[in-house]
Amino acid sequence: MKALRAVDVRGVWGTVLLPLGGDGAIDWTRLAAQVDTLLASGVDGVYAHGTAGEFHAIDEGEFDRVNEILATRCEAAGLPFQLGGSHPATPVTMGRIRRAAAVEPGAIQVILPDWVPLNDDEVVRFLAGAAEAAGPVPLVLYNPPHAKTHVGPELLARAAAATPSLIGVKMAGGDEHWYAAMTELAGDLSIFVPGHLLATGIAHGAHGSYSNVAALSPRGAVAWYRQMTTDPGGALDVEARIAELFARHVAPLQAAGLSNPALDKFLATVGDWADVGTTLRWPASSAPDDAVEPARADAHRLLPELFPA
Repeated sequence: MKALRAVDVRGVWGTVLLPLGGDGAIDWTRLAAQVDTLLASGVDGVYAHGTAGEFHAIDEGEFDRVNEILATRCEAAGLPFQLGGSHPATPVTMGRIRRAAAVEPGAIQVILPDWVPLNDDEVVRFLAGAAEAAGPVPLVLYNPPHAKTHVGPELLARAAAATPSLIGVKMAGGDEHWYAAMTELAGDLSIFVPGHLLATGIAHGAHGSYSNVAALSPRGAVAWYRQMTTDPGGALDVEARIAELFARHVAPLQAAGLSNPALDKFLATVGDWADVGTTLRWPASSAPDDAVEPARADAHRLLPELFPA
């Protein structure tokens, strides 16, 4: 697939989630069907091996097989795709980056080394090394709030100057000052923010989302993104109702100690657009099944726009 540029990384991207059998093995038939549903949903791209894809809980053979399934289907459909090359261990990360690059995704997403926080020089050095491993495939930095090392606009601008193949970043967003600094210092990069905050992000200069709202409803997330350009006030109203849904049904699970992958699988099960299931890889805890139906009822009541017929 053609390497992406920063200007190509826009809109709503859907993630591949791992459907698991009772023995914890990946159900490859269900995973392939899920990818096909994402491809038909209208999303601007698909990616694998983000946090929601449990990249930290799969072995190298599973990593390669997910890559093969996604690459084959996206190439046939002509839809851009990205692969995460991340792992908590830096040598494994480099191996994953090289093998992901071999299937020619549009970009490779990476996290920073995750056990010991990095100083600024180490951040720049790591991204340069990751870019060398990726060869002609560009990089996207995934720097969520739970990362050990947080990259601000100034450091991001320095890293981008040192590594021209860095084309984008996924971050938690921020206030108006953060968006202004990002626009001034890192404006040549694609800036992606959380899906449930995308209307606010777009209004302040963000470019899209690797979207948890797409985990709930891929088609609905696409329709909402389109609304942001035609009816920004209405899109902000949808965002407020997403926040209400999350406060009622996601925040209590998060407060009970469930991880972000558990929450994303819960959202996909609530949305009922693919046979994903709520189960995570051992030893992680999963969302309780009895939480799904109340959340589904509220999702359809609060957000009918996200569930087009």
